[in-house]
Amino acid sequence: MSLSCESVIRRILPVYRSFVAKELILKYKLTQNVVAEKLGTTQAAVSQYINSKRGVNDVPNYSEIEPLLQQSAAKIAERMATTNITSEEFSSSFCELCTELRKNKKI
Repeated sequence: MSLSCESVIRRILPVYRSFVAKELILKYKLTQNVVAEKLGTTQAAVSQYINSKRGVNDVPNYSEIEPLLQQSAAKIAERMATTNITSEEFSSSFCELCTELRKNKKI
């Protein structure tokens, strides 16, 4: 199954952001405001990610790609917590993940 970029962003990006937000808050003890700034989103969106009201799995083949999403989210969360990467760099990390998922025919 091949999803367009629009569909990937609508379905997979919220799940990815949710994993990153949870990692940054739970493991690195960052505040929701700081996480929101790093992700280029709002504190309210981060709150919804943390409370699983946003970024819930509405993703085809979710069980196949979940480990890859979590692994990539953990790596970028570590970079975000230890260095000063921009929201644009975060977006680029998602594009790289999407490319990998497409290459491996996961989406």
